[in-house]
Amino acid sequence: MSNKLLTSLILSGSLLLGASPVLADDCSSRGVLDEKFCDENNDLVADTPKDPSEWRDPSTLVFTYTPVEDPAVYKDAFHDFQEYLSEVTGKKVIYYTVHSNAAEVEAIRSGRLHIAGFSTGPTGYAVNLGGYVPIAVKGTADGFQGYNLITITRADSDIHTMEDLKGKVVAHTSASSNSGNLAPRALFPYVGVTPDKDYQVKYSGKHDQSIMGVLAGDYDAAPVASDVFHRMVDGGRIKEDDFRVIYTSAKFPTSAFGYAHNLHPDLVAKIKQAFDTFRFSESMQETFGGADRFYPVTYKEDWKVIRDIAHASGTAYTKTGLKQLAEADAAKAAKAAAKKQAMQSSN
Repeated sequence: MSNKLLTSLILSGSLLLGASPVLADDCSSRGVLDEKFCDENNDLVADTPKDPSEWRDPSTLVFTYTPVEDPAVYKDAFHDFQEYLSEVTGKKVIYYTVHSNAAEVEAIRSGRLHIAGFSTGPTGYAVNLGGYVPIAVKGTADGFQGYNLITITRADSDIHTMEDLKGKVVAHTSASSNSGNLAPRALFPYVGVTPDKDYQVKYSGKHDQSIMGVLAGDYDAAPVASDVFHRMVDGGRIKEDDFRVIYTSAKFPTSAFGYAHNLHPDLVAKIKQAFDTFRFSESMQETFGGADRFYPVTYKEDWKVIRDIAHASGTAYTKTGLKQLAEADAAKAAKAAAKKQAMQSSN
């Protein structure tokens, strides 16, 4: 979806929110899910439609991964898995590049996307508004791969504790990001600093942009995902010695992998089989911090800490919240485009 189209959809009110939903008329319980979906088994994700005529069995499966860092890197990283998924399901699998969290949620809700990896924070929007069913995260035989919220500053800065952030400019990533925004707003007050009150928040757009912005001196500090930080170190994009870590949180689950709720049950069984039996290549293990497989999870149990953080930070996985996310995405895209055009003009 182009930035121009995304902005147009937001302004017209048609992005996810304005279209008349197809209601689950005979639904006895949908919990906090959108009215399009039903949750009669109370597992917090959308049930498979009762009417078999609503089950989808596409000849081509569309797969994507969350728009974090360089999308091309992850398109290549999941190539082997796409081939395996095609082998197990007997269907062609193509990669669909998304450039914002809101666009990814819109794609799963509209039916253009069948299987996806969503960042930790936006997973709740995908579940409640998109009918997304998370089933796995990256991990090993011993458990799921997690990450920490870390707060970084330059190694040569005068910031040594969280309270030193008072009066500073701190980069958060995006409104929906767990480690880049929601968790800091929920957790930082317990260590003596409140975002927007004690320090000025500026949204960078992505974790890597926060990290590079701190290094360049654009921001005094930034809360970021530890896995992104260490991938950048391992990839040679940054030097760990150039930074100081002044805060480390408890472990969170990484991005969720799952499928659209209305896929045919036989197809869902094959998709689950592919996730259960696929083993990462050496290059995938290097890309994903030593994870060698997809580890099974449930949204109800394993995403509870994330939902608690969202609740504590005043974030609701609702249509209004997603509209705000889309508006923020569009504003960031416009800012990035303007910066790029300015740089090209100066050259």
